[in-house]
Amino acid sequence: MTESSLTAFLEENGLAAPGESGDWTPLAGGVSSDIWRVTTSRGTFCVKRALAKLRVAADWEADVGRNAYEWAYMQTVSALRPGSVPLPLAHDPARGLFAMEWLPPGTHPLWKSQLLGGVADPGFAEMVGDLIGSIHAASAVDPSLPDRFATDANFHALRLDAYFLATARVHDDLSDILTGLVRQTAGTKLALVHGDVSPKNILAGPDGPVLLDAEVAWFGDPAFDLAFCLTHLIIKAKVLDGPGHEITTAARLLVERYFRHVNWESPERLSARAAMLLPALVLARIDGKSPVEYLDNGQQGTLRHCARGVLLASPKTIQESIALLLL
Repeated sequence: MTESSLTAFLEENGLAAPGESGDWTPLAGGVSSDIWRVTTSRGTFCVKRALAKLRVAADWEADVGRNAYEWAYMQTVSALRPGSVPLPLAHDPARGLFAMEWLPPGTHPLWKSQLLGGVADPGFAEMVGDLIGSIHAASAVDPSLPDRFATDANFHALRLDAYFLATARVHDDLSDILTGLVRQTAGTKLALVHGDVSPKNILAGPDGPVLLDAEVAWFGDPAFDLAFCLTHLIIKAKVLDGPGHEITTAARLLVERYFRHVNWESPERLSARAAMLLPALVLARIDGKSPVEYLDNGQQGTLRHCARGVLLASPKTIQESIALLLL
């Protein structure tokens, strides 16, 4: 995309004065998108464009139309829970761009940075559980959302294949379990799923958590969001010396607060699905297409052995799954 096309996007959407190109600063950390902080005479914004080939070691391509899914998620959730996503400002589906509110890191640090820096606030994790649960509950009763987020192919490519099927190709003996999880997850259509609820995509704002990066948004299995977020907490609790105990408490409180919202199905059924998704996702963050970047070989081996054991043990509740993973 040319510089003139990027500039035209700003001008056409009232984000820059006529003829003003703006100051575009690339932001680090975008695996699946180009992300910029853009400053013009009209203000400072964040602009995002999806990539056709993701920046990971594995060969991983995805439909750039997911930029539109993320925009739709932000619009939907901004109405359901104002302030829980950056304010969506402008979208250009032809160019595959959207602009959103810029939230400075000084007031909105990444939750991941806090956790890796030794700061684990269980109360904030509880707020994350409350947010995810409230979005799932509100979306479960909205009849417009299943069709709006019928993004099965995108979710399959970015999550079911990249995480579970890729891991099954490495662990032949777990193939039946992992392919079964793929079928179960793909066939469960109950709520609006973010698909990437992890500390790297959650800002610790002054008024609570703010969700980022909803390119994988899908109307499907809410247990996936719960397990996905817990995966990152479990991994950090296992490998970080300092805040491990606090992170364990954070995971427990997140689960407790989340389940206060579960009224669209039996909490026991959701818990059972999340119980198996959790160890599968832990294993996938080692041997899938998107491995966690901060683990050394020894830590990978420990987590791999643990996650395999829990999958084979077939836990029946998310609480049991967490307890086994933390042994």
